[in-house]
Amino acid sequence: MKSRLISKGYWNFKKELMLLFKILFLCIILCFIGCKEKSNKEIVTSNRSLEAFNLNKYINDCKSQLEISVPKLTDLSKHPRLIETDSIEWKEVPNDRLVWTSGFYPGILWYMYNITKEEKWKREAIKRTEVFEDFKTITEHHDIGFMMFPAYGNGYEIGGKKEYKDILITSANSLASRFNPNVGTIKSWSNKMHPRWQQHITIIDNMLNLELLFWAAKNGGDKSLYNIAVTHAETTMKNHFRPDYTSWHVLEYDTITGKVLNKHTKQGYADNSRWSRGQAWGIYGYTMVYRETRDKKFLDFAQKITDKYLSLLPEDMVPAWDFDVQNNPKEEKDASAAAIVASALLDLSTFVKNKVDQERYYQAALKMIKSLGSDKYSAVGKADSFLLHSTGAKSLGHEIDVALIYADYYYIEALSRLKNLYKNQ
Repeated sequence: MKSRLISKGYWNFKKELMLLFKILFLCIILCFIGCKEKSNKEIVTSNRSLEAFNLNKYINDCKSQLEISVPKLTDLSKHPRLIETDSIEWKEVPNDRLVWTSGFYPGILWYMYNITKEEKWKREAIKRTEVFEDFKTITEHHDIGFMMFPAYGNGYEIGGKKEYKDILITSANSLASRFNPNVGTIKSWSNKMHPRWQQHITIIDNMLNLELLFWAAKNGGDKSLYNIAVTHAETTMKNHFRPDYTSWHVLEYDTITGKVLNKHTKQGYADNSRWSRGQAWGIYGYTMVYRETRDKKFLDFAQKITDKYLSLLPEDMVPAWDFDVQNNPKEEKDASAAAIVASALLDLSTFVKNKVDQERYYQAALKMIKSLGSDKYSAVGKADSFLLHSTGAKSLGHEIDVALIYADYYYIEALSRLKNLYKNQ
């Protein structure tokens, strides 16, 4: 009897010991997995912290460039537009109602204030913004969005200038007056700008102006502004892109029936070529439309046209001015397209649900910013801008391999967005 009890106790002890070993083994496995996950997380964090160090350099480069250029730009009736090849200082153009680039310089100053919180940039931004309040009534073209939102929109959002609200709403109403419900888009150009065509003309660039409408609709403007923006985006998505998700530049619609009459790429290499900045406008535009609507069809489309753009890029992530001439090393680059897409990708990376896509878009944006901030494209020590090597309209014979004010605007917007991402992490 005693031996059976001893034997039973032995087997119970053995079972408990085996159970203990199993538990210990399981703990070791879980600990290993946890350490591996923690290690991977630390690698990502470490990489992003390293990028933050580089980010400070890019920001400081922009700051030093503004400290050089701002004292030179004292004529409030003009704004900097471009720096010609082999020149150093900005060529200024009048703040005319027909000149679409006037809002970018004050927008740059607002972003520098947002990044640094230095009051001198806010004072300069206010001074440069408020000189064209009368532009709020522009109905001659669609560029009022480009002209007013980088200046007054950033002034409201970044600078806390609540008195800009009515100016922005009036501007949005002026833009909306060009909407043709028969077509479903805002008319971009007058027919004088495109004499070949006589009816309703819409260009891909117009996608960026929709942000003004969305903003106004949610800040006291008429709700119809939201519907106009959505309809324009839907119509453009349907007609402005080829089956391979590359973009046409210009479409002519029948004013009465809305039928597509012609497709053209005025600023590209050929009528049917793939103008790189046109694709960039589309990527930025549809990313922004998703942000404002949260309609998944716009996010899906933004990803499709983004993936096409990324597949066409050269190693340095800065495209030629047209993808159809990219294999020719003598063709000029367009840093403005890279800056636009870099800014858009940082936004897009926060919207997609798939972790792989999140990181893919984020890393692509970082590579673009690194390239733009490198000696190859940076203007530091060479000219007064942030960036060199943009191309405005080679097919029209102007702004070829120059610095452009809107390239600088979207570059500093990308830096501001990246800094906000680090802060949120």
